[in-house]
Amino acid sequence: MSRTAVALLLATVLSAAVGIVYVNIPDDVPVGTALRPDNAKLVSDGHQIYLVHCAECHGKNLEGQPNWRRRDAEGYLPAPPHDETGHTWHHADALLFRMTKDGLAEVAGGGYKTRMPAYADILSDEEIVAVLSYIKSRWPETIRERHDRLNQRAAR
Repeated sequence: MSRTAVALLLATVLSAAVGIVYVNIPDDVPVGTALRPDNAKLVSDGHQIYLVHCAECHGKNLEGQPNWRRRDAEGYLPAPPHDETGHTWHHADALLFRMTKDGLAEVAGGGYKTRMPAYADILSDEEIVAVLSYIKSRWPETIRERHDRLNQRAAR
């Protein structure tokens, strides 16, 4: 095979690979919001950010608040756990990112009552991804695999 043919084949394969990546990203999801729980530096940074901005409500060890499934006297749900006992892993990366950045009330709509603030003016997109990557890094492998499959379905 000539060098030109090899170069053309390589360019075609590369173009197809890039196209697949972009096809699988929903239109309303900022590029770069995929969680990276295997990136040690990002997870370490995310842990520090979590301790400052999230641990007060969601717990130092992701345990959430007691009775997190029951509304309080004012109609608010306590902060849920972000470990495997909660429902965080039931949501795709893109939705977790939006809930954190834009706020739960904005994403849920309908006057949803929540004490969780939007972090758009507090954390950068990369900091949000770092926090969420830290959270995912703490899930058992079976839960992480289920979450990965959820992300694949959400991307279709």
